[in-house]
Amino acid sequence: MNAAATLFSMLLLLLSVPIFMVFGLGSASVAILGMDLPWSTLIQVSFGSMTKHVLIAVPLFIFTGMVMLRGGAAARLVHFATTLVGHWPGGLGLAMILAMGFFAAFCGSILAAITAVGTIMIPKMVEQGYPKPFVIVLAASAAFLESLIPPSNAAILFSALTDVPVSRTFAAGFVPGLVLLVLLSIVVTWRCRNLRNPEKATAAERLSAFRSALPGLFTPVIILGGIYAGLLTPSESAAVAGIWAILIGVLIYRELTFRGLLDALHQTARITAVIFSIIAMATFLSVVLTYSQAPQKLIAFFTEMGGTPMAFWLAVAVICLILGTFVEIVPVFYLTVPIFAALALSLGLDILHLYIVFVAFAGIGMITPPVCVGIYTAAGVAKESPEKAFREVPLFVGVGIIFGMLMIAFPQAATWLPNLLN
Repeated sequence: MNAAATLFSMLLLLLSVPIFMVFGLGSASVAILGMDLPWSTLIQVSFGSMTKHVLIAVPLFIFTGMVMLRGGAAARLVHFATTLVGHWPGGLGLAMILAMGFFAAFCGSILAAITAVGTIMIPKMVEQGYPKPFVIVLAASAAFLESLIPPSNAAILFSALTDVPVSRTFAAGFVPGLVLLVLLSIVVTWRCRNLRNPEKATAAERLSAFRSALPGLFTPVIILGGIYAGLLTPSESAAVAGIWAILIGVLIYRELTFRGLLDALHQTARITAVIFSIIAMATFLSVVLTYSQAPQKLIAFFTEMGGTPMAFWLAVAVICLILGTFVEIVPVFYLTVPIFAALALSLGLDILHLYIVFVAFAGIGMITPPVCVGIYTAAGVAKESPEKAFREVPLFVGVGIIFGMLMIAFPQAATWLPNLLN
């Protein structure tokens, strides 16, 4: 029965059936027909997975980012980043990376970051002579900072699956996010060193850009300050950030219209519906794994085979690379994290270290065909065929693998800040 369900699921994937339906139909067929579980069990567990309090923060952070885009904050953050590094070799590319880092500090949605920053930076970079395929893949790769720099939706999902406090998972991603930002900056500086760059901004222009961007830059202080001061939960801080985004868009920048607010709500609802549909259906798989005791059997097998921590990390890397190529990162979370977490704990490994290594390798799938949702989004912004950008993918995949191996070799990057704050 399990083999038949697996073949059925693979067939659905080949037919381009939405991934949440693949999870739902494949797992439900095993649970109901193979294990004689009632529908009510699946529905109850699915409902419980979607109503975890921590997940409320996901749509609220997405909404904050969408309002920042339509209220003018995103444009000012990009302009501030350009005045800081735009005159350096590969300066506009560096400005895109830095702007993605700024945007990551209050949004947490990869696709929202590509849309917000890419809409402003991609046309400007192409106009300055940057190759359009390179710019597309750079935008998709730099947006991956959203999965690391807090607040991150990836951190929220990981915490929901492992019951690790969100504040610790947020903190775990900060240093790795800076490491990835530096690696991407090195690549851009080397690759684009001979391209024409804007004139160096004057001190007055930088100061003016900083003042203009300051309300947006204050948003992470509200979010993270409220959490780590113990004043707000992650969900409450996300709600406060959303209100702050509306206030600065209406009262300070005066660019957020009622139509823009409705559009932000509409985009938030669309992205949230996709994420929660996957969560609901992926929970069916967790029911099958629980009743079949697959994690326990896998742990016993790995232990009997004399599995070492390094063998575990290599297995995580390979599995995430393969799955990330064909499946979006949220389904990969729900497919593998419960099993990986159980194995990591059995080996005495830090669960936060697992989070960073997992995200590092699974996130490479954002730019690897055939799924590469990051490239498709950036190509849509650039009005270019995504296939033309694929030739730039190996360079950034190499950067991603180097980053992932560094995270395996130096667990302190993930654990130092959470332990310090603790």
